[in-house]
Amino acid sequence: MRHYRHKSGQLLSRLLTMITWVASATLISSCAVGPDYRSQQAPKGSNYTAGPMPVETAAAPVALGASQHFVSANIAADWWKVFGSTKLNTLIEQAHSSSPTLAAARATLEQAKKSYEAQAGSSLYPQLSANTGASRQRINKAAFGQPGSSSTYNLFNAGVGIGYNLDLFGGNRRLLESLAAETEHKKYQLETARLVLASNLLTTAIKQAQLAMQLEANRKILLAREEQLEITKKRFALGAGSQSEILALQTTVEQSRANIPQVRNSLEQQNHLLAVLAGYPPGSANIPSFTLSDFTLPTSLPVMIASDLVRQRPDIRASEALLQAANAQYGLAISKRYPQINLSADMGSQAITAASLFGPGTLVWGLAGQITQPLFKKGLIAESEAAKAGFDAAEENYRLTVLHAFQNVADVLRSLDNGARTLAAQSAANAASQESLQLVREEYNLGAASYLEVLSADQQVQLNSLNLIAAQADRLINTTALYQAMGGQTRLPVQATPYSFDTPVVIVSE
Repeated sequence: MRHYRHKSGQLLSRLLTMITWVASATLISSCAVGPDYRSQQAPKGSNYTAGPMPVETAAAPVALGASQHFVSANIAADWWKVFGSTKLNTLIEQAHSSSPTLAAARATLEQAKKSYEAQAGSSLYPQLSANTGASRQRINKAAFGQPGSSSTYNLFNAGVGIGYNLDLFGGNRRLLESLAAETEHKKYQLETARLVLASNLLTTAIKQAQLAMQLEANRKILLAREEQLEITKKRFALGAGSQSEILALQTTVEQSRANIPQVRNSLEQQNHLLAVLAGYPPGSANIPSFTLSDFTLPTSLPVMIASDLVRQRPDIRASEALLQAANAQYGLAISKRYPQINLSADMGSQAITAASLFGPGTLVWGLAGQITQPLFKKGLIAESEAAKAGFDAAEENYRLTVLHAFQNVADVLRSLDNGARTLAAQSAANAASQESLQLVREEYNLGAASYLEVLSADQQVQLNSLNLIAAQADRLINTTALYQAMGGQTRLPVQATPYSFDTPVVIVSE
């Protein structure tokens, strides 16, 4: 028994050494067929818009009306904290652990990692397996030209088997390259999901605050118009008004009354959306209420040049990962047209009794090698051509993703500029209406104006306040959109310096 084990151990060691040596030599000397992937060339230039952009936005003497200037600066991982809302920070932190969207993205990434590990384990290393079995057989000796009748006997066997694919032309490595690229794609999809979730939560919270303030302003407008209607009715009863005037005011009152349920409905929908984004049921009591005063407008806006943006935005990185996967799939399709070499070895013991299974003279072993070369498989050429077309499509999709990203940045930059100008104009209109109301009140106190004129001026102030609230919210929303357009957390070492809009962007493809 000891002699058998020593001999079988030596043979097993030699077999493992031989296959390992062949595998190592193959990895060193062989080459993977198909083109190696080259990273896409970064676009040139720093300007995203056709015309020049100002280095800073307009300012307005109201809340959220500060001027914002563009800088090249790092973006923190928790970039939403620049808006200064503790309630928002808590909500986003809760959403990171409770959001089904993020949980699904994390699970998908884990699935991709394990798929890569499974394929690597089955293709990079020799496969070792053990087997044991027993059978009872009856043979006819006469069939083998031997005298005597048929005999029955037991046969016991045990052994190990080793197999390895030499991957001489890199098919397995191309498959692993494709799986690794797909894992990268899932990783950047998770980053995109985090970025979009934080942006959507912030935008929804701002809209909730906007609608809450507009709902209150609409209620004040309704109260003022109801009061104006009551005064007109009293004047009519005294013979100083007309029925048509009452009907006109009553129409205005009911229109104002109809606006309130519409605004309230929009507000409630934003509350529901905020809850679901955070991973809670729509009726959850864990969702806070926001006002525009809860937010601080960042005065420094991070903008990076186009060549850095393509390395920063996770959606672009995800698209490039798919491009790399398509390139690897093309190489894998080509490798199927070349010889496949497989080595295998078996060693074990066979005996007619279990007790003598590992005794002297029971050792059996075998070595085998197989090479397979496709001679006529017309479908292989079509398969490689299909893979090449898939790569071409992925390349164009990558270019389209980059173009959309640049469009996104350009749109946001214009919105920031125009939104600041709009707020400045709305601020001036609001100031003028406030001053007009003050003058009408002074005239009313002197007996030179009627109370109806005071109510009318007050209504104009409330109407202007609706537009002012919308303009203030837009500044916060546009700023949020810029952080999302820049890709969120910066992975590049960028210093805080003034940003220059002086060079047009030119997309260069390889």
